[in-house]
Amino acid sequence: MNRISVRIFSILFIFGCTAIFAQSNNENLSGKKVVPNNSSALTIDACFSPKNYPKNAKLYGWITKTDYAEVIDGLLYTVSATTLSKTPLIKVDSFIQLTKTAIKATSGETVDMFGFPMIHWIADYQGWFEVGRFAMAVDFKKPVTDNLMFGPVQIKYSIHGQSEEAQATEFSPDAELIAVIKKDNLYISGRKTSASKNLATSISGEIQITKDGGNGIVYGQSVHRNEFGISKGLFWSADNDKLAFYRMDERRVTDYPLFGVQTRPAKANSIKYPMAGDSSHTVTLGIYHLLSDRLVYLNTQGTYDHYLTNITWTPDSKFVYISWVNREQNKMELRKYDAVSGGLVSVDYQMSHPKFVEPENGPLFIPGSNTDFLLQSESDGWNHFYLFKFANKRPIIKQITKGNWEVTDVLGFTKDGKYLLFENTMASPLERHVHALLWKESKVTALDMSTKTIDLTPFNGTNKCSFNAENGLMINTLSNIQTPRKIYLIDVIKQIATSLTQNGSTKTKKPYTETVIPEGAMVTLGEGVNHKIIFESPNPIANLGLGKMEINKRMVNGFDQYSRIFYPSNFDPNKKYPLVVYVYGGPHAQMITNSWLGGGNLWMHYMAENGYIVYTQDNRGSSHRGLVFENAVHRQLGTAEMADQLDGLAWLKSQKWCDSTRVGIHGWSFGGFMTTSLMTRTPGKYKVGVAGGPVIDWSYYEIMYTERYMDRPDENPEGYKSNNLLNYADKLQGRLLMIHGADDDVVVWQNSLMFVDKAVKAKNAQLDYFVYPGHKHNVIGPDRVHLYKKISQYFFDFL
Repeated sequence: MNRISVRIFSILFIFGCTAIFAQSNNENLSGKKVVPNNSSALTIDACFSPKNYPKNAKLYGWITKTDYAEVIDGLLYTVSATTLSKTPLIKVDSFIQLTKTAIKATSGETVDMFGFPMIHWIADYQGWFEVGRFAMAVDFKKPVTDNLMFGPVQIKYSIHGQSEEAQATEFSPDAELIAVIKKDNLYISGRKTSASKNLATSISGEIQITKDGGNGIVYGQSVHRNEFGISKGLFWSADNDKLAFYRMDERRVTDYPLFGVQTRPAKANSIKYPMAGDSSHTVTLGIYHLLSDRLVYLNTQGTYDHYLTNITWTPDSKFVYISWVNREQNKMELRKYDAVSGGLVSVDYQMSHPKFVEPENGPLFIPGSNTDFLLQSESDGWNHFYLFKFANKRPIIKQITKGNWEVTDVLGFTKDGKYLLFENTMASPLERHVHALLWKESKVTALDMSTKTIDLTPFNGTNKCSFNAENGLMINTLSNIQTPRKIYLIDVIKQIATSLTQNGSTKTKKPYTETVIPEGAMVTLGEGVNHKIIFESPNPIANLGLGKMEINKRMVNGFDQYSRIFYPSNFDPNKKYPLVVYVYGGPHAQMITNSWLGGGNLWMHYMAENGYIVYTQDNRGSSHRGLVFENAVHRQLGTAEMADQLDGLAWLKSQKWCDSTRVGIHGWSFGGFMTTSLMTRTPGKYKVGVAGGPVIDWSYYEIMYTERYMDRPDENPEGYKSNNLLNYADKLQGRLLMIHGADDDVVVWQNSLMFVDKAVKAKNAQLDYFVYPGHKHNVIGPDRVHLYKKISQYFFDFL
């Protein structure tokens, strides 16, 4: 396995812009020059071909406390994290056949299954997975003799829907029970009949918990249109006896028609779509007790249209925490409820903000405690950890991380509970690193936390990690502009010890030693050997002869802002090039990162090889830059974002290689809104635009997102009016292609259709329009190639 060399680039200052990263794909990863192919080697089809994506190890998590699972050449292995020795468990084909046979025997149905599934491990060799609408529990047994090459696989049981797919499933922590949502009602099934007398006497092996689901009542599914970090609606307690679940009443919400054109005649399918300012749904939280066969609902009080998020059980399964948010989204309360009575026990934290609050993470309990926890909060303007330590039933709150950077994820505690592992942007907003913090001794008197934490991932770029507290090991997948994918096995405990020994404190010292493990080698971790490379992807585009990509930083409207540029391989700074701006620009997104292709995609290289320079900028409102940067867009979605994009355009036009008469712009969703905004509100600045799935009038978008950033229409009429693109349709200059999925249930089709109507009535506003029947908010599958061919050709024809 070859080492990946990391190039260090000089800092370039050009017209006030700092080039902080640059990537040239005319070099392979060993730094040697390669003979470029003709640029036509990168076609639109090639942009979406798996062969041009970074390869990945087929890792399937920690199958035991000490081993991880990996598929190699059609076999599932357990791999020892300490020696890298491999033990075969089963052929993937055999596992697939066993699964299909079990489903056939249980349901009489034949299912398609491609490849080994992602298994959720809950104990050594035990876990569960999903195949289509079937949930399966599995128990792998180790081989008992050398002659037994593959261990047996036992499919414990399967749960299947009746006439339609299960809408949601969730196994209990011990994987003996499963909660299933069918036709909007909640069922519990499983082998653990001792958990419930009703389940023990059930002939079908399942019990129905709710019966009024359907017709606007939904159980156990994600609510509030997946805002506030909500991704599911079923929550088991640690003792396997209680199940918390969402109940959503959508009967107040207006039915919205989506028209399917696949039938004759076309068929209207209604969805519940709460538009800004309209009636919202009502959400409550129920708790079912299996042993006592009791169902209680939490007394959440307040108005019907509040938000309930961050559902978290206490470790002793006695209480449930909820982050309660008012509809105005300017106040949050962390509420503690009794799981037996459903009554409110206490409000342990409150936060308010004149613009908005957006809690996305519940309490993280301190190991060994049923009361004390860490909570993430943006109360100081950046997302950080706060310790809640209880005395006399009231919390003493202490901030334990601080600085102009953000906590972006939490991996948990080391087994001894001393260190907290968390992902963050401490090194750079463009990067993700995992640090270890001695949280009990943390004092946040200084803004710079680098002296108080240990960087466990001392590799420039984006580090995504999976931590196993039982063995102290972490799997880290690294990507940066020179590294497609590189996977390390990191000994966290030894890394902490090494850092303390080297520095006499917790301050990180770079660089650390990397040890490359030859494939198939048996290696024991030694002192100072804390990182092992277990997989490395070759550069999939090294031989395509592509141009360079660079990431820049400039001061824009009082903030450092990052941008990315793709150049043609034959770039000549003395020539003039047309420009394509790719824009998103909205909240909860970051387009530019120190990752493979800088966070971009091969289509950008494709356009560059066809003679364009492709530019992207993360403006105010985008994520991971602090609360002030993000909430600058409040009550005026589109205004600050456009100002920043226009500043970027002015800088681009000042470059001698930019043909300022040939500037195009393209974006999807919020980016479609931005594209249309810039084409109509700043007419003449851009010659050609392609807007996909655009919001046109924010009063036609969903309540949760829109009211957070814009308030209700009757509370902010000027903000809605000034950013309503229907008011600017007659100002359109140049060529604009608008694209929409006919079944879009996120940004409903009506948005762009209203704009078409306005453009027609404006008489002089010529608009091109294209619809993808059967597609929702994103055009996916094989049709995505068609989409990008259409977008590209539009620029070829008119720019």
